[in-house]
Amino acid sequence: MKKFWNFFSSMMVTATMAVTILGCTSDDPKKEQPAPEPPTPVEPVDPPAPTPTPGSYTELYRPQIHFTPAKNWMNDPNGMVYVDGVYHLFYQYNPQGNSWGNMSWGHATSTDLIHWTEQAVALTRDELGDIFSGSAVIDHNNTAGFGAGAMVAFYTSAGDAGQQQSMAYSTDGGKNFTRYTANPIIKNNDDRQRDPKVFWHADSQQWIMSLAKGWSKGIEFFGSTDMKTWTKLSTFVVDLPGRPDLQWECPDLLQFGDKWVLIVSVNPGGPVLGSGTMYFVGQFDGKEFKADALDYPLWLDYGMDNYAGVTWSNTGDRKVLIGWMNNWSYAGDVPCSPWRSAMTLPRELKLINYNGTPLLTNTVVSEIDKIAGSWQSAGATLDVKDAYQLRIKLNLDKNSTITLGNSFDEKYVIDINASSSMLTVRRTSATGKTNFNGTFSVPSMRAPLNASGTTVTLDIYVDQSSVELFTDNGTMSMTNLIFPQSIYNTLTVSGADYEAQVRQLSRIW
Repeated sequence: MKKFWNFFSSMMVTATMAVTILGCTSDDPKKEQPAPEPPTPVEPVDPPAPTPTPGSYTELYRPQIHFTPAKNWMNDPNGMVYVDGVYHLFYQYNPQGNSWGNMSWGHATSTDLIHWTEQAVALTRDELGDIFSGSAVIDHNNTAGFGAGAMVAFYTSAGDAGQQQSMAYSTDGGKNFTRYTANPIIKNNDDRQRDPKVFWHADSQQWIMSLAKGWSKGIEFFGSTDMKTWTKLSTFVVDLPGRPDLQWECPDLLQFGDKWVLIVSVNPGGPVLGSGTMYFVGQFDGKEFKADALDYPLWLDYGMDNYAGVTWSNTGDRKVLIGWMNNWSYAGDVPCSPWRSAMTLPRELKLINYNGTPLLTNTVVSEIDKIAGSWQSAGATLDVKDAYQLRIKLNLDKNSTITLGNSFDEKYVIDINASSSMLTVRRTSATGKTNFNGTFSVPSMRAPLNASGTTVTLDIYVDQSSVELFTDNGTMSMTNLIFPQSIYNTLTVSGADYEAQVRQLSRIW
């Protein structure tokens, strides 16, 4: 770890690039994170849905507008699908404790992407191993033979035989799943493949699966007409200078008009350190993805805590993503109990042209208005309680500093450099609790504003243990966990002229 800290300190002092980029080293940088224990073959038993007790969801640091399970460990979002007016959110879940292990698919549902109801655990480990990340689709035309409109889930089975791809289906709207009897549908190849993301490609009349290669790097594409037999189509990989040791995870291939975007989560090797989500822009012809010649990596989010994000299927042209609001550098240590980890706010993705270059934007979904109060002028003291949205319009004629604080003298500082059009955030012990892990305190996170004109408008969503910061049109986002003793409820802005508004966001529990 001494080697890591010397490297980290050096980079923080000398970084002058548009984004501070660090690699995360450890005693064993090739180690898979985390690896499952060998499974003991057991008959699957689905635990009942957790029963929240009166007064729950009010613990210190408990998010009030973000999804968290009532208790226990959660990581990657999985199997996200929209059907019959309901958004299904499956996720990596440990039914037995508040640390990583016993990987299963937890399940929550929503009719508005904001309020969530936790359901019974959907899939638990079986003779093939733990249930790792994956996706779900609606088989409208009964291509698999499970019934028209069946919900079909694809996931990575992780056990003694390595990582293999499996399938299960539900004919009752996701309440119960039946595992395909001929699993795995893609047997272990090199013990690296994971996280199948499936969609229907109308032009080639087949299902396409994007499959990450983990430490082997790259994304493999498979095709199938019946979901049961899959043929490898191609492999996509790009050499990322300065990032020799990183794993590719959680792919998502999306079409935006005449362009395609491939989203890939990488760890370590994010925009700061640890986990991050990058994307590529290009073309997909039903067989092969070819990236445009751009300056990669392009980052979906410039903070520390937006990872493994993928989109809901069956939503038409609307692309809605949710991410795991954590980072593998410290995920097991964040001071949350009886739950651990939250999801980001859902974001709508759009591909725009910014200064002649494609740019993937993300903004919080408009459904957030369902829990929002009226806009009020924001003064030095913010009349807020559970969570809130702060909107600040800043002139870019001089440098500015935005400081959010509380009565414990804890502060979250955002600096705006007008000449370089850059934003910098500091997450140190001044923000709140950081001593639970040595990598949590980060003195500098930088991001381009990607703002045109003489002003920039920032939307800042503040919850009990997170700050999600966006430009109003989504050209930049930065997501960070924080652990203050109370919510930030004071505001100071120095430097350029500004206008500030705030509106309360009601708790979703």
